[in-house]
Amino acid sequence: MGTQDSSQIVMQAVFPAFDGLCLTTPETAAEAAEAFDAKRALDIAAALALIVLLCPLLALVTLAIMAESRGPVIFCQRRTGLNGKTFGIFKFRSMRVLEDGAEVVQARQGDARITRVGRLIRKLSIDELPQLFNVLSGDMALVGPRPHAVAHDEQYGAAIANYATRFQVKPGITGWAQVNGARGATPTLDIMQARIDLDAWYVANHSLALDLKILARTPLAVLNMRNAL
Repeated sequence: MGTQDSSQIVMQAVFPAFDGLCLTTPETAAEAAEAFDAKRALDIAAALALIVLLCPLLALVTLAIMAESRGPVIFCQRRTGLNGKTFGIFKFRSMRVLEDGAEVVQARQGDARITRVGRLIRKLSIDELPQLFNVLSGDMALVGPRPHAVAHDEQYGAAIANYATRFQVKPGITGWAQVNGARGATPTLDIMQARIDLDAWYVANHSLALDLKILARTPLAVLNMRNAL
């Protein structure tokens, strides 16, 4: 009997319905369709479970944002998703401004626009939790390239040759780039290029097994707070 990949053992133990599915990078159209359906099923099940589990935290963050500053609790910004389709991404509001236009200024260290509550929830990536609802709607997946503001897509898409590769899969709440330290501001083109190269590698090698690996590494990446703003 051959050895079985540990991620496949975990998948089959936690989600018995996925037993027998190909967890490696799909090679045929049938395998690709099967993997897409399995990934979607995992996204829905995990997103629903996390929303129920994190309800007390979501309520606490909502009250903290309302108590500190005026404005909506949830900030919706246009992002680019699968096949270049735009959608509204949900985030807990962490700034005093609501930028979503032709010019979106990236957050930076010591950014005066970030509220006190916002600084904490950004460091712990709690501001991203409302995107679980984006996962349920089908605009996002748990794992995939992090979506950027449309204004940034236009800026970097014109400067980075392989930038559009990231639109071949659904954007994610977490991704290969993020668990490899590529999060936070991108003040130079070289830094963004390095992030896009990681996204492109994920697109070329994505599989359920790789998604499980990324999900397992995400809590450590969040707690490490490397480059978090």
